[in-house]
Amino acid sequence: MYAPPVQRLITELSKLPGVGGRTAQRLAFHVLRVSEDDAFALADAIREVKERIGLCEVCFNLADGPRCRICTDERRDLELICVVEEPSDVISIERTHEFRGRYHVLGGALSPIDGIDAEDLKIAELYERVQAGTVREVVIATNPTTTGEATAHHIAGGVRERIPEIAVTRLASGLPVGADLEYADELTLGRAFVGRRAV
Repeated sequence: MYAPPVQRLITELSKLPGVGGRTAQRLAFHVLRVSEDDAFALADAIREVKERIGLCEVCFNLADGPRCRICTDERRDLELICVVEEPSDVISIERTHEFRGRYHVLGGALSPIDGIDAEDLKIAELYERVQAGTVREVVIATNPTTTGEATAHHIAGGVRERIPEIAVTRLASGLPVGADLEYADELTLGRAFVGRRAV
């Protein structure tokens, strides 16, 4: 239906998460409409990010050098590590301006059904960091899903087994701001009760 280069662009764009055939087609036609400079700037940005961005040698966050900007920031608390599943989770937590420690990105969550075991994640590297002797607390911020909970329990057990005196905490979960109780599921409401605090 389209010239082969256009069809190839649509096919490649449709591989992006959340982009179906129609959206890929709209994006492809947008690229055709914009100026040559804008189209080449997009292509160059994609090429540059693939060539220059790798993983931090310490925390496995995205980095444009051996270490990410958080690991090179001397103002961050070395004794506090927040464990997340993906680099995008670091961005979400940083937006809150509440956490001043460092991170450890696992690269996913345990999921034996999908063939993802502890060896496939950066869990051993986390244990190495913890055993180095400078960490006082590990905050587990994996997603509140079945795989995220399994990963959190696995990590908590592993850290306590290696160094029992380190505090291992989990992000609180419960009712979102603005939610109605009648629409909350039992698990969320139950966690809200367990995590209640004085006001």
